[in-house]
Amino acid sequence: MLVYPSSIDLSSRTLRFLTGQLAMRRHEIGTRWRRLPAARQALLALAHLRCGDTYAQLAAGFGIGIATVCRYVREAVEVLAALAPTLTEAMKTIRTKAFVILDGTLLPIDRVAADTPYYSGKHKRHGMNVQVLADPFGRLLWASPALPGSTHDLTAARQHGIIDALADAGLKCWADKAYQGAGRPVRVPFRGRRLKRWKRRHNTTHARIRCVGEQAVATLKSWRLLRKLRCSTNHITNVVKAVLVLHHAST
Repeated sequence: MLVYPSSIDLSSRTLRFLTGQLAMRRHEIGTRWRRLPAARQALLALAHLRCGDTYAQLAAGFGIGIATVCRYVREAVEVLAALAPTLTEAMKTIRTKAFVILDGTLLPIDRVAADTPYYSGKHKRHGMNVQVLADPFGRLLWASPALPGSTHDLTAARQHGIIDALADAGLKCWADKAYQGAGRPVRVPFRGRRLKRWKRRHNTTHARIRCVGEQAVATLKSWRLLRKLRCSTNHITNVVKAVLVLHHAST
């Protein structure tokens, strides 16, 4: 197999952060020897998460077995996921914002047509539903655990407690039409084809504010592994949490 040098569009700060977390993990469990030092394991995990490199590619590039790559990546994801903030913890930061933008996205997965719960009729493909909160400038604040793709955005937001948390904090929130009926904290555009002029103007203004939230979704999917997940659906929540922690560590 041919091996060539490549690059990861992340700062060395992110690498140092993950290396430090893995080094502490090894110290806690009393690891004496590994095929790769903590810094190389961190680099391997970042290549998988950011670039979407497969286990076979990483095994060839780092000169280790595929099973070892799997263990190293799984360990790094679990270490990072343990650091991810809950919604309650994230609300401490969110409360300082003038308002937030709520949006849902589908993370595509590799599943067959028989897996009905994971099929999104809206996107016409299988995936996992993730709810995203962004600040007024489109910066990613928090991402929810993953639910099957057939889950409606409003149902997902309620299940995660997002609507109640925003209402308790007295925060204004902008969202799209999928969140109709969410209640007072969530502002949505008017629905219908023949709207009055003032309602059309309202929808235009609403769209200008809400569209900034797409940047947070784009930030999440800039980690290429999330563009087509081939792992078990049971592990996707931890992957999302790991990406969220790494994003905040790099900013």
